Amino acid sequence: MTQAVLVEACVESLEEALAAERGGARRLELCANMDVGGTTPSAELFRAVRAQVGIPIAMMIRPRGGSFVYSNGELESMRRDIDIAVQMGADVAVLGVLDTHGRVDSARTRELVARAGSMPVTFHKAFDVIRDQQRDLEVLIDAGVTRVLTSGGAETAIEGADALTRLVDRAAGRITIMPGGKVRGNNVREIVERTGAREVHARCNTDESRIREIIASLG
Repeated sequence: MTQAVLVEACVESLEEALAAERGGARRLELCANMDVGGTTPSAELFRAVRAQVGIPIAMMIRPRGGSFVYSNGELESMRRDIDIAVQMGADVAVLGVLDTHGRVDSARTRELVARAGSMPVTFHKAFDVIRDQQRDLEVLIDAGVTRVLTSGGAETAIEGADALTRLVDRAAGRITIMPGGKVRGNNVREIVERTGAREVHARCNTDESRIREIIASLG
């Protein structure tokens, strides 16, 4: 099962990125300020990680912590950050924009996906505050989003496994559902077996054993 399931590691420093790669992660999500759920990393950090790791890097595009409803100024900052991500050679953009009703902001999501060009877009855990995930999954598919990072609306991926299963079924290969939220070596196999997901997302610190244990559990 190891080769069939891609493990993405969330990191916020060069040391964590190197640890994740040593542990066997096959993609990084690079963020700053993980204490508020992740914001856009600096260009300096991205370049340092790109210079020293060989696996793909997904770059968080988020101007601040807090809600996922953004002002025009914040959206302009996101546009600029996407342009920078493209210029620096990021492999994936990670973003999420909701409207004031708590739904996916279809127009702005479509615009940001178009701005990313050929760079795939992951819609992050903003998805977990959406009330009707089945409905808004179709909005993301229509907008051209490649992947959704979600715990199924629950606190953790294992708690949201039933909702994740329904999302994987609804996606039907049109978009990737990537479970995230306290994914660990002791629960990842159950998450994958119950949901049918082919990618998972886990936080990595400077100890590569967390990622290594996840991969060993999938073997």
